[in-house]
Amino acid sequence: MFKVKAYATPAPDAPLAPFSFERRDPGPHDVRIDILYCGVCHSDLHQARDDWGGSLYPMVPGHEIVGRVVAVGEHVTKFKAGDLAGIGCMVDSCRRCEPCEAGEEQYCCEGFTGTYNSRERETKNLTFGGYSEQIVVEQRFVVKVPENLDLKAVAPLLCAGITTYSPLRHWKVGKGQNVGIVGLGGLGHMGVKLAKAMGARVTMITTSPEKGKDALRLGADEVLVSRDDEAMKKARGKFDFLLNTIPVGHDINPYLALLKLDGAMVLVGALTALDPVQGVNLIFGRKTVAGSLIGGMAETQEMLDFCGEHNIVSDIEMIRIDEINAAYERMLKNDVRYRFVIDIASLKA
Repeated sequence: MFKVKAYATPAPDAPLAPFSFERRDPGPHDVRIDILYCGVCHSDLHQARDDWGGSLYPMVPGHEIVGRVVAVGEHVTKFKAGDLAGIGCMVDSCRRCEPCEAGEEQYCCEGFTGTYNSRERETKNLTFGGYSEQIVVEQRFVVKVPENLDLKAVAPLLCAGITTYSPLRHWKVGKGQNVGIVGLGGLGHMGVKLAKAMGARVTMITTSPEKGKDALRLGADEVLVSRDDEAMKKARGKFDFLLNTIPVGHDINPYLALLKLDGAMVLVGALTALDPVQGVNLIFGRKTVAGSLIGGMAETQEMLDFCGEHNIVSDIEMIRIDEINAAYERMLKNDVRYRFVIDIASLKA
């Protein structure tokens, strides 16, 4: 065991503060990583404050982790000391159910082990995340980071990147398709970049006209303001695929009207109840509403390689670890373009 400095919260109504704990020494198949940067996801805030219920304390959030390997177990074959490495939302799964065997560990029948706010499968100890100096993870759940990318801006790819890449790939988004990205935030801005790199014609669909200019800068071909009734009417039946990143329950019926015959809308943001869906909006047009959860480990590696090839990273704002509570408050006000990333060197200082 070795001691690690971190930031944690002891309760849902308490701020994050300095904390220390012990990590396990690397086992035969483990990788020990010196964390350089950690992205700040909206789910960090929600779990820290127990917004979804079931939070475990003390909690060290963080599942968008980029760092450098400092030690490996004797049976590790994928990594060596000095390699760049990433950790996303999960650090284990049952590894034997049908989804796990298919490389879809995020859909593990027993539930995957979260990078934080979860329990290790063997010891039942709490898992602690990336708001910390170092982490030890089994090599299957570690990915290689392309050397050509800006490391600090890579961190959000481990959640926001794979969350948007996976449905785009699964629904075979590509050239000749009209794709709409609903909502311009941490997820939405990655959806624009990735769909564009896949060859689609991309429309940012937003409630905020002022976000239009930024959407075009990010690579969108056009902007559709969803509060503009006339524009929404003209766009009916236009889209092959919609990636809906809105993080709260809402009315999806107006968006269903935008889909072509056999079009699909995939939800990646809203975990809470949606407004009632009118069956006619699905039946007339053979349309589909689906959901998607991050991606498996092989697909996460594929996403990082794709980003390396196309030089895609997240738009970020760097913060010190002692600014995390203020960052959470700003996130609640949507005051970030488009992801906070913690410089973990500020924790080690």
